[in-house]
Amino acid sequence: MRIRFLFLATACVTTVFTVTAQSYKFDFGSGAPVNGYTKITPTSIYDNVAGYGFFPGASVRAIQTKSGKGITKDLLTAAKPFFFSVRLPEGNYTVKIILGDADGSSATTVRAENRRLFLPHIVTAKGAVTTRTFTVHIRDSMIRNTEKNITGKVKLKSRESGYLHWDDKLTLEFNDSLIKVCAVEIAPAEKTIITLFLAGNSTVVDQDKEPWAAWGQMFPSFFEPGNICVANYAESGETLKAFKGERRLEKIMSMAKEGDYLFIEFAHNDQKAGSSHLDPFTTYKSTLKEWITEARNRKMIPVLVTSMHRRSFDAEGHIVNTLSDFPEAMRQTAKEENVALVDLNAMSKILYEAWGPERSLKAFVHFPANTFPGQDSALKDNTHFTTYGAYELARCVLKGLRDAGLPIAKYIKKGTMLFDPAKPDPWEQWYWPLSPLTVSVKPDGN
Repeated sequence: MRIRFLFLATACVTTVFTVTAQSYKFDFGSGAPVNGYTKITPTSIYDNVAGYGFFPGASVRAIQTKSGKGITKDLLTAAKPFFFSVRLPEGNYTVKIILGDADGSSATTVRAENRRLFLPHIVTAKGAVTTRTFTVHIRDSMIRNTEKNITGKVKLKSRESGYLHWDDKLTLEFNDSLIKVCAVEIAPAEKTIITLFLAGNSTVVDQDKEPWAAWGQMFPSFFEPGNICVANYAESGETLKAFKGERRLEKIMSMAKEGDYLFIEFAHNDQKAGSSHLDPFTTYKSTLKEWITEARNRKMIPVLVTSMHRRSFDAEGHIVNTLSDFPEAMRQTAKEENVALVDLNAMSKILYEAWGPERSLKAFVHFPANTFPGQDSALKDNTHFTTYGAYELARCVLKGLRDAGLPIAKYIKKGTMLFDPAKPDPWEQWYWPLSPLTVSVKPDGN
């Protein structure tokens, strides 16, 4: 089941042969595997020959159940989070995970790649087993044409070399208080699935380490499986100009198909002086219109998202606009180009003022020294979000989809409550088991 790559260099392009998406079925446990499944035991550490396995250091143990049958007769559990990777070519994949314990209870959270949330806190009662599915986007940094020939490469930043979403693997993070995994199945997603491509900066990106987060990495958890796949191409520190210059937009366009969406959210870094600066009502608007045209030429559906405010309160507890005229310029562009608008800027003002100066600290990265490993000094960041803040902003974006009447709103998970930014979810009820990867360095951008 290994994927083999053979590259033939030519003067202009690199031709790729025998790159095909495959399906995998993994039976987690130490007993004999179910027919058609590959056995995964506590010693199944990832190596390039097998093409699958756990990160080194995973503290996983096997459980043999008395009541289970077939795929549920055994399972793997752990007291600490662990990662499981499978080498895959880029594309959209449907992942099916069987969680629970035929003899006991369980509580498992599943994330993928850079802490991208898919299955939050799945709890099973004693003796219960549940099957959950989601659709995940996998990518590498190569740019390919329609014949699958490599025509270029995204210019990645040095820190991106360690990101889990630019490699040739799907990496799943299993987390929570009582992790129990019976099986994992992976298959190429249906070609009809709609991909939501996200283009933006550090307020959108899949932040790779605690305690940082952004709304884009919370977004996948809100959609029904089998219909929508979120492909987050945002990166910290990006501007419209830099994003295109680094060929990130070209990479998106090379993967997009008719009916896919392009979400565009930039402003925080575009407003700064320097080579990537754009003027709100001239070059910023004209660049947005260029992107809109490019998306429409590929029969994609562009969506403009105004940037959320920074955490800046005046003496009366009202938010101070630090983004100049950029949100208004985007509103005007949406109207002029007849493009759907998610006015996250307006909603974030309501949200932050509902929290107020003190409670809003829970939504932004404000932590005393030594809260996290290696964090020698206090973190005080009024631009970037905690997981709680990122989740609340993602709920604002969902509201924006519904308010704009976008067809994809019908794929929001049943039971997802309508959100009022003036009445945010209480921080005390937020649950996020921490990923083991942490960093005290602030992401690019401010």
